[in-house]
Amino acid sequence: MVYLAEFLWGWLAGSFLLGFAMGWIAVVHRGRGVTKRVAQALSIFVAALVVAAVTHVVPGRFGYWLDLGLVMFGTYLVGCAIGSWLRDRVVSRQATSGEPPGRS
Repeated sequence: MVYLAEFLWGWLAGSFLLGFAMGWIAVVHRGRGVTKRVAQALSIFVAALVVAAVTHVVPGRFGYWLDLGLVMFGTYLVGCAIGSWLRDRVVSRQATSGEPPGRS
């Protein structure tokens, strides 16, 4: 993992910035989400991938791609969370000040 962070920091920064941008521009959709069963299945799948990466079950190039994909996905999700949080802070600040959006 240190290798991934040290030598591929540009790709990790790119996935973080892409996640930040997607979190910032994402519109909240109040539609139906995934069912509880699907959410559990996805959680088990991701947990199995993380366990496979930690225990080095997948050797060689495919194991490297698995590690890299999981790290990039994690940084993407962190970027999404931070972008959404900051957007919420900006929008709620504008709503309480009474200014219309887009005007300073």
